[in-house]
Amino acid sequence: MRYKYTRTLTLISIALCILHFFGHEYDPIYLLFYALSVPAWFYPIFKYTHINPLLLYMLTILSWAVIGYVIDRFAVTRRSRSR
Repeated sequence: MRYKYTRTLTLISIALCILHFFGHEYDPIYLLFYALSVPAWFYPIFKYTHINPLLLYMLTILSWAVIGYVIDRFAVTRRSRSR
């Protein structure tokens, strides 16, 4: 199964963004999104007044896809070294 973590983390981040889009007025969902979205930690530093939610969602999905890809690459490297 190739790129297992990339696909899994991308799907989780898409679900997280959809959940936040429809339920952002509820505090637990709001806190869950801002706890798990890496770009949401740093986005207010660069954009002071208005946060574009679509850009934030796209950056969240992209960041988790990159994190999953890095995990997949390390897994391939580790498997090839053990053989």
